[in-house]
Amino acid sequence: MTTDFKKQVHEKLALFINQKGSQNKAANSLNGVSSALLSQIMNNNWENISETMWRNVASQIGHSSKEWVFVETTDFKIISKFLTDAQQNANVFAMTGDAGSGKSKSFDLYVSDNKNAYLLSCAEYWNRKEFLVQLLTSMGVDYSGFTVAEMMNEIVKKLKSQQNPLIILDEADKLPDTVLYFFITLYNRLEDHCGIILCATDHLSKRISKGIKLNRKGYKEINSRIGRKFIELKGVNYNDVTQICIANGVESTKDIKEIFNDSECDLRRVKRKIHAVKNRV
Repeated sequence: MTTDFKKQVHEKLALFINQKGSQNKAANSLNGVSSALLSQIMNNNWENISETMWRNVASQIGHSSKEWVFVETTDFKIISKFLTDAQQNANVFAMTGDAGSGKSKSFDLYVSDNKNAYLLSCAEYWNRKEFLVQLLTSMGVDYSGFTVAEMMNEIVKKLKSQQNPLIILDEADKLPDTVLYFFITLYNRLEDHCGIILCATDHLSKRISKGIKLNRKGYKEINSRIGRKFIELKGVNYNDVTQICIANGVESTKDIKEIFNDSECDLRRVKRKIHAVKNRV
């Protein structure tokens, strides 16, 4: 492992700690990482830190040694606009976009650049307690021994003590109803104080519409709190792909057209195709 890699992690970690508000909060938001270890890294005491731990810290704070130049796509600009609005004005929005449109990366970058912004990448297996654990962890709060009610109260208390907090629930369509109802609780207890963003594929908007038609518990309340509207992202266009290709070393018009036509408007596929084009024999 090179010294340059360690220096890059050091720089990225400094930004991460600043974003979280303190070294202890940063450590609490990372799995298997102590505040003492962060102190060693920040104080350049690197001799006794294993390569495994360097990689662990790097991956959790979003650092990668692989070169890839990020480009601000059309959807990135739209997402950034609504995230800023939500955080600065305690607004609540719901947005939908296709898989591979760059939503999650846009959220990662926003959170890394803005204090008191917390991102949850939701999962199907989360129950009510796991949802709260994940939110407290992202906030850098020790939740040891807390009940579900105590965790919710702690979240509300901490967020109300902060200036312009923001919660981003990515892939919110994966949450079961019992957990999705927590959105209503968070809204009710943090209205006019905390911004909230729900984001997913269009499966979420279809789920909400169906739930309303079937008069399912909570769905009308959720729809009301998001302003009865889903913001639809525009998806990946040719100009986006062109900028990404040029930024990452592919400038041939022919190659760019090939990459776009093969991408199915999925940025993950764009990245794979750029790699393939650059490594042609």
